[in-house]
Amino acid sequence: MSPIKSKRFFSRFASEILTSLKRKSVAAMLTALSLGRAVGGVVALALMCLSGTASAATATGTLTVSATVLSACTVTGSSLAFGSYTSAQLDASVTVNVICTNGTPYNVGMDAGNGTGATTSVRKMTGSVAGTLSYALYKDSSHTTNWGNTVGTDTATGNGSGISQVLNVYGRISSGQNANIGAYSDTITITLTY
Repeated sequence: MSPIKSKRFFSRFASEILTSLKRKSVAAMLTALSLGRAVGGVVALALMCLSGTASAATATGTLTVSATVLSACTVTGSSLAFGSYTSAQLDASVTVNVICTNGTPYNVGMDAGNGTGATTSVRKMTGSVAGTLSYALYKDSSHTTNWGNTVGTDTATGNGSGISQVLNVYGRISSGQNANIGAYSDTITITLTY
């Protein structure tokens, strides 16, 4: 209904109510009121349609999410090859790779090896024919800091980053050893404590 028609309708409606009041006709007044209720309902419905969509009720809640990251580490070594020994000092180096979960503190130790009479400061390779050949492992390139197996004393320390971390191992065979001919070898156990 246009605003002009609506205005005319309500003017007519008000006029009929006044007329019925003047006549004091109950029947005419009830008819006018019934007509007014019907029109009021139509107008209310039209206003609801024009006001937009009906509102919806909402409710909220929470979802708790959690996880635990555990410490985990791996260590891998390779072969330390000195080459040929001719009674002169012989140095060589190799790497050890450590992978630990990000933020995990660790210690890397190396035992004395399998040579007879070996210690973590004087390790011994065993010859294929007979005898031993002494050597040492160090944490620094100047060959002054022995690499042992006692946590907090002579192990290498680090803090995991989640990616591979390379530790250098520096080996030295001291000069002047009177070793038998043949091939010499040893096996070092690397212990990663975290």
